[in-house]
Amino acid sequence: MSAFLPKRSDYAGLGRSWRTDLVAGITVAVVALPLALGFGVASGMGAAAGLITAVVAGIVAAVFGGSNFQVSGPTGAMTVVLVPVVAMHGLSAAVTVAVIAGVIVIAMGLAGMGRLVTLIPWPVIEGFTVGIAIIIALQQIPNAVGSTATPSDRTAVNALNAITHLSAAAIPAITVTSLAVLIMLVLPRIRRTLPASLIAVVVATAVVSITGLAAAKVGAVPSSLPAPHVPDLSPATVQALLGSAVAVAALAAIESLLSARVADGMADSPPSNPDRELLGQGMANVASGLFGGMPATGAIARTAVNVRSGAATRMAAIVHSIVLLAIIMVASTLVGLIPLAALAGVLIVTAYRMVELRTVRSLLHSTRPDRIVFLLTAVCTVAFDLVVAVEVGIVLAAVLALLALARASGTTQESLPDLSDHFDTRQEHELLARHIAVYRIDGSMFFGAAQRFLDELTAITDVRVVIIRMSGIGILDATGANALLNVVKDLNSRGITVIFKGLKPEHEQLLNTLGVLGDSGDHRHSYPSLDEAIAHAKAHVLASPTS
Repeated sequence: MSAFLPKRSDYAGLGRSWRTDLVAGITVAVVALPLALGFGVASGMGAAAGLITAVVAGIVAAVFGGSNFQVSGPTGAMTVVLVPVVAMHGLSAAVTVAVIAGVIVIAMGLAGMGRLVTLIPWPVIEGFTVGIAIIIALQQIPNAVGSTATPSDRTAVNALNAITHLSAAAIPAITVTSLAVLIMLVLPRIRRTLPASLIAVVVATAVVSITGLAAAKVGAVPSSLPAPHVPDLSPATVQALLGSAVAVAALAAIESLLSARVADGMADSPPSNPDRELLGQGMANVASGLFGGMPATGAIARTAVNVRSGAATRMAAIVHSIVLLAIIMVASTLVGLIPLAALAGVLIVTAYRMVELRTVRSLLHSTRPDRIVFLLTAVCTVAFDLVVAVEVGIVLAAVLALLALARASGTTQESLPDLSDHFDTRQEHELLARHIAVYRIDGSMFFGAAQRFLDELTAITDVRVVIIRMSGIGILDATGANALLNVVKDLNSRGITVIFKGLKPEHEQLLNTLGVLGDSGDHRHSYPSLDEAIAHAKAHVLASPTS
């Protein structure tokens, strides 16, 4: 358990780096404030929930997580999962989901599942990233146009209803959204270090306050953290929300570990501990739920800003949460004046920037299987939900990989090598050459390719001994071994002896377990070299009654 606990080494060098950590923490807080507000509103839980999550989850994950640079809080991907939960079960359900999901993620960390994220194919990750970006943009349409249409639990339906019900009343909201988008796009071209999202929100708020535009605002925001309380965790509630909690836990684990890996690649420091990271993220979600916040994950964009701002220890992420808490306590009234349309504009640009166009082009011009996995994952994310998309993407990628592996595997008949060391007369040479066949199996002999091997090898005729060269086999599973057993039985029934050459120890053990070698005859029928196999084959041929 000591590997999971905070330690002094987490803050090694803080005496030298505290100034840069302080600056980095403040910088990240400036970037995180409008995003926390926006994602809170987008999730349906409200701006206050987003701020609470950034403060509570941010500090807990920073202290207990496995990365020195990770910044955690509400993210766009999480809002995608939460919207249907809030629509179907209400705000209290989202808090319960955060706690249940947190417990699941803690269990994943303690079980050592942190490295499993490396098994998720890259096209799947990019596919659901594009899908999430599309959904986040669609979620902002109602606030961007000041829609008053009846909300639905489907994001695309809400966006369509908002557009089809446009009227003159939408002009203020569209104006504010456009202003925020314009500032977000132009300021980085002038100076990349400027906090464009915060400036966009401040300018839009000032314009609305000065001109009196009729734009909906964030509204009341608490001036302190609420007292923690345990949400409804009755068996009936847990059962009803378990599916959603599993989806949130899967997303929290995947996004946090990916974000930590990005930070590892950007920073010149020891790599993060993925299992401890899961433990920290699980604790952060439980804490966020107890304070009435939403589920949280590691945030790739904020983590990247943290690293680029010079953070050296996890103190920078802690400072980020403290600064946001100070804003809640000191400037909650000003936060309540922010137009929802301004936050919508910020999130629309954020969604656009989530999509790496170069990566998308690379995938679309890559192999056909990768292209299919990428596109299908993106479509499933938009049409269904993130968990379904990841499941479909992983299963499809696995099936396509197995098909490729099966196609790369096969059986090849080889000509006999020089038999001068194995015969005494010309007639004996001709006899051996006529009655011994050598086949080489390459690749993998597993359930996906076993039937093809079976069909190819059982078609052998007109020989007395078949030598099967197995040194080129990388994978041999029980299905492949059973196919070999059927080959041996079929050939033996026709008087053909089977000899194996070059079996790896683990493959020979498997064949012995299934009785493949035992069914090959009364004598040894597995040899490490081809010369030994041919010598044994000669004995079989010469001992044949028709020799």
